[in-house]
Amino acid sequence: MADYRRLRVALLGAGAVGSQVADLLLRHGDELADRAGASLELAGIAVRDVDAPRDVDLPRELFTTDAESLIVGSDIVIELMGGIEPARTSILQAIGSGADVVTANKALLATHGPELFEAADRVGASVHYEAAAAGAIPIIRPLRDSLAGDRIVRIMGIVNGTTNYILDRMDTEGADFADVLADAQRLGYAEADPTADVEGHDAAQKAAILASLAFHTAVPLAAVHCEGITAITASMITEARAAGFVIKLLAVCERLTVDGTESISVRVYPALVPNSHPLASVHGANNAVFVEAEAAGSLMFYGAGAGGVQTASAVLGDVVSAARRHIAGGVGVGESTRANLPVVPIGHVITRYQITLEVADATGVLATVAGILSDGGVSVATIVQTVEGEEEPTARLIIGTHRAAEHALSAAVAALADSSVVERVVSVLRVEGE
Repeated sequence: MADYRRLRVALLGAGAVGSQVADLLLRHGDELADRAGASLELAGIAVRDVDAPRDVDLPRELFTTDAESLIVGSDIVIELMGGIEPARTSILQAIGSGADVVTANKALLATHGPELFEAADRVGASVHYEAAAAGAIPIIRPLRDSLAGDRIVRIMGIVNGTTNYILDRMDTEGADFADVLADAQRLGYAEADPTADVEGHDAAQKAAILASLAFHTAVPLAAVHCEGITAITASMITEARAAGFVIKLLAVCERLTVDGTESISVRVYPALVPNSHPLASVHGANNAVFVEAEAAGSLMFYGAGAGGVQTASAVLGDVVSAARRHIAGGVGVGESTRANLPVVPIGHVITRYQITLEVADATGVLATVAGILSDGGVSVATIVQTVEGEEEPTARLIIGTHRAAEHALSAAVAALADSSVVERVVSVLRVEGE
């Protein structure tokens, strides 16, 4: 190996991703040094419990419970602890000591990103976070660097592998949500408490990060509309398939014009995706991010959205970038949030919908339902009706609408729920990707 300058690397956390990062740093150090132009010395690994079992056999002498002492004197600090604290305090300490930071902490970036980036700007350091939005998929650098000269119009992403695995198996096998979730937990795709995944919170954090980059605007997590997949049933999957769609949990970030003002919408919800759209063919626990830009057109980034060794790939890519900056000198690359576009509520979104109702099987019901929708400014495009039962038959209506504003659709659905002819509003799904 060439006689390179030595850079000290501190690793905070040795879970599924952290242990793989440490192993790859130790095994491929010479190769990484050739790429970075610097020798990357793993100075230590800070953990809560030195004796806890690890996925990878690592030298015990590297472990410490004293993160603060490890951070001081390090050139690059890799934060893979997760959570808000003590990760936030440790990153701020690293930045204050002049180190560059590499993190995969989506929750922290979605809630305290501006604070961390401002702290880094003040001292000329960098915060790298390629692994925070879509695992191994390179999407942060393309948005921040490669597409910086373009104008991104829209992003649609499948950014949570757990929910995609569940919905995909429900679609391909006709399985029920609860059964597939149990399998996902057994296989390690889902946590023992899957709330963050199935309720959409994980995807919402990633949506905030992607939108901030794409639209050069700080997007607070509280501004992201969030719905999960717990209400999705096997019958909804079947009805979607019959209509030529698949159901995917999507993170959608797009430019809108509201009252003459350029704005953005950031939202997460299960949506109907046409079978012809590239996102419809994303199977298993994979992720994909579909970007629409004015000049570049449509681009899709696809691959593993999770997994220890896969995510470690993105982390080490950031480590190499940070090392190159140290060798070249100069200040770090700051985040561009100067556009400061307003983030509007979901009521301003315009799209198509599929509404499923249970209604009385009686004369005039269709006309009444269509009239309620029309009065609310929602135009009917298609209606499919099925009837069940003989003595007291109940009709099921699957209504496809033309494009309408979310606030109009919500008011019309509320009116339908209050109507004497509607027994139950079964579901309302948006259509994306047409």
